[in-house]
Amino acid sequence: MSHTDSTDKEKDIESGHSGAGPVQEDVYEVRSAEVAPENTIARRFGALGPILTKLFNSGVEARGVERVPEDQRETKNAWNNLLMWWSVNMVLTTIPIGVLAQSVFTLTLPHAIATIMCFGALGGIATAFISCLGPQTGLRTMVITRFSSGYFGGTIYSILNILTQLGFSVTAVILGGETLASINPGTLPLVVGIIIIGLCCLVPCFIGYNMVHVYERYAWMVTFIIMLFLWGLGGKAGFDLDAQKPLEDTGKALSADILSFGGIVFGSFSGWAPVAADYNCRLPSTTSPWRVFILTFFGLWLPICFVEILGAALMTITDPAYVAAFGDTENTGALVAQVLSPWGGFGKFVLVLLAMSVIANNIPNTYSAGLSMQALGRPFAMVPRFFWTFLAFLIYTVAGVAGRQHFSAILSNFLSILSYWTAFFIVIVAEEHFIFRRRGGPLGGYNLDDYDTPSKLPLGIAGIVAGCFGVAGAVVGMAEVWYIGPLGAKAGAAYGADLGFELAAAFAAVTYFPLRTLEIRLVGR
Repeated sequence: MSHTDSTDKEKDIESGHSGAGPVQEDVYEVRSAEVAPENTIARRFGALGPILTKLFNSGVEARGVERVPEDQRETKNAWNNLLMWWSVNMVLTTIPIGVLAQSVFTLTLPHAIATIMCFGALGGIATAFISCLGPQTGLRTMVITRFSSGYFGGTIYSILNILTQLGFSVTAVILGGETLASINPGTLPLVVGIIIIGLCCLVPCFIGYNMVHVYERYAWMVTFIIMLFLWGLGGKAGFDLDAQKPLEDTGKALSADILSFGGIVFGSFSGWAPVAADYNCRLPSTTSPWRVFILTFFGLWLPICFVEILGAALMTITDPAYVAAFGDTENTGALVAQVLSPWGGFGKFVLVLLAMSVIANNIPNTYSAGLSMQALGRPFAMVPRFFWTFLAFLIYTVAGVAGRQHFSAILSNFLSILSYWTAFFIVIVAEEHFIFRRRGGPLGGYNLDDYDTPSKLPLGIAGIVAGCFGVAGAVVGMAEVWYIGPLGAKAGAAYGADLGFELAAAFAAVTYFPLRTLEIRLVGR
């Protein structure tokens, strides 16, 4: 369909006419929701319609997973991509990932830095690619998956992404709450700190897309200065580059440690891939994909490396007070509080700001969790986006309160598992885009009007089966405390080496191409 034809139909819908004779009611509903979602939702809820209308008129976003028509795209500069991801990752939540290099894997600082930069670049490339699909399609990330894995396959990815974003949110609110509670120990219960962080994250996400971008455009400024403070104060306390030398493994065990920690680092970058297109789907389709790619990549790679390396560096401080602050409970918030302690009251003020930086990190999790709930299917999409956002907030806040004493275990296990499914998800979407949807390829592009019509989307068999092979690759290659796969065991020493995300991507890559080729040949879509 040409852009002109699409625009004409949008005008017909706004005026109440189909423009081409009778149309099916569900198709009309979808198209109406694209053009004027606030009117569609108000009409859908009858007596509650006036209340919803007032809510939308006050600035709350009505649009959910509906495609953004070209004539409703905003001309915001793609540089917002850089600033947004910089704010999202220049935060307290990124520090504990670097801490794991020593606390779990006993790597020296040079090895930790090399692992963070290399595996981080790989994850940044993957996420930056997905980000490019937002302006090209005008769709949210989970809806884009329907063009490779079908409607049902897209639902499976949505479930995985809901769990992913809620998992990220749990770690964020726990760490933010820990830090607030450590400012004046014994005065603010950890549970209250978690609830405060959760509520602050909810507000901009409830309002929606524009407020998310406004907040993220400026949030990085304060936290960047605070990170510089931490580097300076940590250096004054004494970074000891040889602190981990006696503890670091050698030979095959060292390789296993690097691979396992690398999987966690990859997950900290690629974990944003399932939401990357959500935050630029309102950019014009004429926006340069290379500009979006480069700005997204450096918006991720620079701040994440900067802060994760800081976390690794703080673990080299051998002063007994700093070691005791981290303690057996592996409390990163208390360690950061100890770093700022020489500044007294001002240090506590800085710590409050640092704890609140978690909000910038958790906003995309909360906002995109609500969108992924809508992407489960049309019945879910009919419920307003802000309802699902509020539900996500309730779930992760309650889970954060319940799991508040197990932060490090949640973080290390969660990020490892996260890297598995995002790896095969990225590979499948990339093969569909570059091979089957390329100009001159078997399908010749995306018919974007089909995004919510199951009969016009792929059956999804190829995508689902390739995803299952990806799971199989992760299972045989993973190395977790609770399970070590056969290949993971052979690659490492006593605790194995985590090859989960590499094998998940490889298994999916080699199976998706022939299966999708066969699917197109037999079905034609």
